[in-house]
Amino acid sequence: MTGAQGMARPADLRLRLVATVLAIACFSLLTTPWVAGCVLAAVLLVAWRMRPQARLWHRLLHVEGFLPLLFLTLPFTLPGAPLFTLGPLAASVEGSWRALLIACKVSASALLLMVMLGDVEPVRLGAALRGLKVNERLTRLFVMTVRHVGLIGEEARRLQDAMRARGFVPGSNRHTWRSTGNFIGMLLVRALARAQRIEEAMACRGYDGHFPLLPQPAPSVNDWRGFALLVGCAVAALGIDRL
Repeated sequence: MTGAQGMARPADLRLRLVATVLAIACFSLLTTPWVAGCVLAAVLLVAWRMRPQARLWHRLLHVEGFLPLLFLTLPFTLPGAPLFTLGPLAASVEGSWRALLIACKVSASALLLMVMLGDVEPVRLGAALRGLKVNERLTRLFVMTVRHVGLIGEEARRLQDAMRARGFVPGSNRHTWRSTGNFIGMLLVRALARAQRIEEAMACRGYDGHFPLLPQPAPSVNDWRGFALLVGCAVAALGIDRL
């Protein structure tokens, strides 16, 4: 299983990141629903072999939750041969195929991103971006944003627990809107205070505006094989789609 995972996912995070971006770029250019469906099936097979954590599947559900809107709107808004009618509305065959195409491409891209990078810590991902010579300011902004989103989420949960402990029950009334406004204000104040404490802690550790860039080992042969396999399959799918 370890060897198969190495072929499907390069251990070197730099190659894994580039391969994922290139594969998703190829997926976005697909125009044939059956090719997109085959790509989705292949990614599902890879995900099944990799066996990602349950929380990663939970993240995927957030993306899939928006896809039913495609099937509820696109068939009725894209002109074409009628498939069925619903009162004054007529769903087109072209719109249904377009919704299916978009759903397959979005699902395949989100699932591939989850399998390849879903379990990577932001610090490691930031180091990989720096290894790829990405602008340091963008890398630093990405790492700090991910870090602060988690901290702000913790502060929001504490405030919500405090509101529930005081008997707050949300509703459609003036008290709810006023309490929500106070909640947002307190969340911003606490987030600012937490950011100031983090800045002081970083300054005490000698932070001068630059993250230390440690040398990274060169990718192994298996890493290059995994990179070539993923990118090659994505390019092959795009080539078949263009036939």
